[in-house]
Amino acid sequence: MRILLIEDDPLLGQGIMLALQDRHYRVDWVQTGAAGLHALRQSPPGVVILDLNLPDIDGISLLQQARQQAIQTPVLILTARDAIESRIEGLDSGADDYLVKPFNLDELEARLRALHRRSQGRDQELLQHHDLCVDTAARAVTFADKPVTLGRREYDLLLSLLNARGRVLTRRQLEEELYEDDPESNALEVHIHSLRKKFGKQLIRTVRGVGYMVER
Repeated sequence: MRILLIEDDPLLGQGIMLALQDRHYRVDWVQTGAAGLHALRQSPPGVVILDLNLPDIDGISLLQQARQQAIQTPVLILTARDAIESRIEGLDSGADDYLVKPFNLDELEARLRALHRRSQGRDQELLQHHDLCVDTAARAVTFADKPVTLGRREYDLLLSLLNARGRVLTRRQLEEELYEDDPESNALEVHIHSLRKKFGKQLIRTVRGVGYMVER
């Protein structure tokens, strides 16, 4: 899952980014509201973590602008504003969740997973596709009831394709989701090939000239 972090505090922002990266999330961190809106318009992430006290645009205004522009990406407000009125304002402005600083990292991660599941139309932590089962909380995968070990990129690629079942994901979409920097030219194909070896060639279909997909 790719996360957009909009947080102006350099120490807190770096701490959150590194902690989530250690837990195998891709995190794009920006420090202004304008940069956050631009990132949302250009390449919507899986989930947004939004601070309210930004230097240029108040977080509530940013959220309202995003919703007015039909950007439906799940947003978790992460702020020091703990008054009930602030919580109500944030949720009424289009936030999907609200967490007050200081916070517990495990709770933050659990809330992010829950938001992403709901945005994908799932309520449970288990993602089932025929004989393939993914426990998204434990990052554990089984195939035909046998555990399968996946590398970080393989797991993230598999999850992206399963969450988009029935839809074609372009090469660009997948590379933006999976790789922090520009990948080697054949990196995506290498990971696709590896998944096909582990789960069968029929799992991932190549749509020539477009991208890849998992059938429903």
